[in-house]
Amino acid sequence: MQYEVEEKYPLESFDVILERLEEFGASFGPPLEQVDRYFSHPGRDFASTDEALRIRSIGDENRVTYKGPKIDQTTKTRREIELPLPSGESTPAAFEELFAALGLLAVATVRKQRHTAVIEWCGHTLSIALDDVAGLGHYVELEIAATEATLDSARNALAELAAQLQLTNDERRGYLDMLQQKMNQDDNPNI
Repeated sequence: MQYEVEEKYPLESFDVILERLEEFGASFGPPLEQVDRYFSHPGRDFASTDEALRIRSIGDENRVTYKGPKIDQTTKTRREIELPLPSGESTPAAFEELFAALGLLAVATVRKQRHTAVIEWCGHTLSIALDDVAGLGHYVELEIAATEATLDSARNALAELAAQLQLTNDERRGYLDMLQQKMNQDDNPNI
């Protein structure tokens, strides 16, 4: 079984973290726009089960991803199943139509500019994303793909890098949850 071990941290800007990551050998490519379309299930509430189903588009590239519930209290470690979809701008709309026919409905869309890099850290290949999320701001995500046998080692590697980067105040919510909470607060400013 494949797991995604992730930690996410809010940032004021990318300047300081970018400099620190480059000291560790990270080389970031140009920003890519990612559009994530999230869907609800007719038979279970993904918000309460802590699951997600999305279609991600990066330019012409498309993927469908299922994320299971978090399995620990400190990181965003969860089962992840991600499959490629046909490329092209029409693919997300076609799959949204298929999902709707099956009772899955579009919930929200998250848009972000993402800069990515990969480094070797503590025996793991670690993915780093600097995200500028529309409506939310700047974040850094540290992620390792792990198996059940490497989960503890992956969590330790993320914690070690976060400490070296002086990152604090990790954010366990996903961007979708954060945007939905922000929209609810904006709709009810007296809350």
